[in-house]
Amino acid sequence: MTNQPTIVIKNPTWWKRRTNLERNLTIVAGGMLLASSFLALALSTLYFNHSCNMESLPSISAENNGLIGKSRGRSLFQNREYEKDNICLTTGCVKAAASVINNMDPTVDPCDDFYQFACGNFIKETIIDDDKTSQTTFSAISDSLLNKLRMIVTEPIQPNEQKPFKMAKLLYKSCMDKEKIEKEGLGPIKEMLKSLGGWPVLEADKWNDAEFTWKDSVYKFRVAGYSVDYFIDFSISTDLKNTTTRAIDLDQASLGLSREYLVKGTDEKIVAAYYRYMVDIAVLFGADRQRATKELRESLDFEIALAKISLPLEERRDAAKLYNPMKIADLQQKFPSIPWQEYLNKLLSPLNIRQDDIIIVNSPKYLSDLEALLSNTPKRIQANYVIWRAAAASVSYLTEEMRKRQLDYSTELSGRTEREPRWKECVDISSGSFSLAIGSLYVRRYFDENAKKNALEMVNGIREEMYKILGSIDWMDEETRKNAIDKAKSMTSHIAYPDELLDDSKLNAFYENLEVNDNDYYTSILNLTKFGTDYSFSKLRQPVNKSDWITHSKTAIVNAFYSAIENSIQFPAGILQGAFFSSDRPRYMNYGAIGFVIGHEITHGFDDQGRQFDKEGNLVDWWAEETKKRYLEKASCIIRQYGNYTAHEVGLKLNGINTQGENIADNGGVKEAYYAYNVWTKRHGVEPRLPGLQDYTPQQMFWVSAANVWCSKYRPETLKNRITTGFHSPGRFRIIGPFSNLEDFSNDFRCPLGSNMNPVKKCQVW
Repeated sequence: MTNQPTIVIKNPTWWKRRTNLERNLTIVAGGMLLASSFLALALSTLYFNHSCNMESLPSISAENNGLIGKSRGRSLFQNREYEKDNICLTTGCVKAAASVINNMDPTVDPCDDFYQFACGNFIKETIIDDDKTSQTTFSAISDSLLNKLRMIVTEPIQPNEQKPFKMAKLLYKSCMDKEKIEKEGLGPIKEMLKSLGGWPVLEADKWNDAEFTWKDSVYKFRVAGYSVDYFIDFSISTDLKNTTTRAIDLDQASLGLSREYLVKGTDEKIVAAYYRYMVDIAVLFGADRQRATKELRESLDFEIALAKISLPLEERRDAAKLYNPMKIADLQQKFPSIPWQEYLNKLLSPLNIRQDDIIIVNSPKYLSDLEALLSNTPKRIQANYVIWRAAAASVSYLTEEMRKRQLDYSTELSGRTEREPRWKECVDISSGSFSLAIGSLYVRRYFDENAKKNALEMVNGIREEMYKILGSIDWMDEETRKNAIDKAKSMTSHIAYPDELLDDSKLNAFYENLEVNDNDYYTSILNLTKFGTDYSFSKLRQPVNKSDWITHSKTAIVNAFYSAIENSIQFPAGILQGAFFSSDRPRYMNYGAIGFVIGHEITHGFDDQGRQFDKEGNLVDWWAEETKKRYLEKASCIIRQYGNYTAHEVGLKLNGINTQGENIADNGGVKEAYYAYNVWTKRHGVEPRLPGLQDYTPQQMFWVSAANVWCSKYRPETLKNRITTGFHSPGRFRIIGPFSNLEDFSNDFRCPLGSNMNPVKKCQVW
């Protein structure tokens, strides 16, 4: 998958977060709003979200041939010597054993540092490719997936090829045609910037501020296919208190660099790098360097001011505080300097705003502060800022000279020193832009249907364990417990792909109004972006279908999701393979890997954010006050625990508040998967051991498999960015944290009380 920095297109609120496995920096240097990210986001507009970055694996049945059959029906307490002699020698078992042994450092005491024990050799031996920001279990599977997608998009177009498949291949072809892109040069983009109102730093004294208003720039961006979110984030989302309907959502602006960096000002080295990048790109477009240095510093100061009036991530976790419904009359009264009727109609066109339309304002204070900021900022500064954002969003699709400067900036942000091969970037753009079409071809050609069946079996078993946990915890009152169990049982599952994805007529109907060719790459990208925006905004008055096949058709990706507003979990086809899942290896490997992921997503329904929504996905407080208080105390323990972890490579402590949702999901998820595996074992018998690892019991190998999912090596710059802006803890702490909280782990490895992996004080929510 491409590692180029991408623009965050729609992220009005936490439940609409990106799902890109945190591959790409939140910091934006390029990526047009674009095709790969924008359309994908438009298709999942109200889906979400918690992504966990994981996968699912098919498991072995007791009826399989070979030595596995010998263990059928045996007790967990059978003769240990017999167990150690019962070795699985299938190809899958040999491969699984080799992978574990390659990752493991057996010289480390598992009770001292289990992550180092399970992943120490991976960390020692792994060299991060020059074009990557990190090397992880996920990246290895993503690379394998990308090779398959490459075979799909490079096949010759057939005379009777369906339009969606043909367009995906044409986009790839035009992306690969560097000669044509170089020949076009910057002419098309310069004409576009002029039509958007002109970039003052380029036009110098010729630019006329009388012809510019910030809102007119937004209207022009909407028509052209650029983002409309650079002053006010605008989207159509599900009404959180009535998830059968949609609402207009207004939020703080999308920024070119993460707020967490911008608020530190130019003393922060990443902000300084961003500023140098702004100036250099303007100069490459033809600006005078001295003018660019002065004017774009003013532009940067304006963006820093936008960051400072924006809510920090820590204050965006309470959905109720972000839910401020208004009618258009309320909006006009509270924020009178903006012509809301005109503004909303221009963005929604061809729809028109109605007096009874619900408008959700995430941060009323942001809009008030924005009014004041705009009234005190000269038009030239506003124009320089917003046209800079359009220019930056276009760089990835322009000349090699531009892209080389983008790479230099990316190196300062992420540490990677090379762009990925052009074919990888183009496959990613094509498959991201045409996720339904490419996903359909991927499923038809490569997906093992047995994986879908086995994943469903695992999902059902792990859900059963969540029901038991909810039914037995001693800090819940009975009414809240009943509601929690109802929510868990109401959770819907989307596994692998929807059947409609294989229906060519449905695919053709979806892409009917889109045109892409191989003659003009830049224009095709803009067409795709506008297509995605049109699709997303057209949903305003359409009823919400929580099982809509389009929303759940991103299949060729390595990730998994929970949607609070759907109360659903999703495991795309792309994650049901590799280290996460194989039908030709013991189930303890699968339950430890994809089972951990499944449990993680289920638990998201009950993390600090998911718990705010009821079984229908509505923002409803269904918790008794005393039980809520106990929950928050338990969540605080997790916050403190992870907040005290330090990533010594970069000398940074984790942000326990921002990562609490993912940490709660990790802690509950691995526990549910472990219990589910033990239930499976009681039904089917003890499984054979892996060759070369016969000293480890199936239960111990469950934990090893779970740890192997998170073996990770990061560049220091990437690790710093992940800790500063991310919602997931780095791989080490996704193992150390949950495992040290679970007595089952300590029992399986006989860790003495008081050891690092068996502390006296433990945290547990679920």
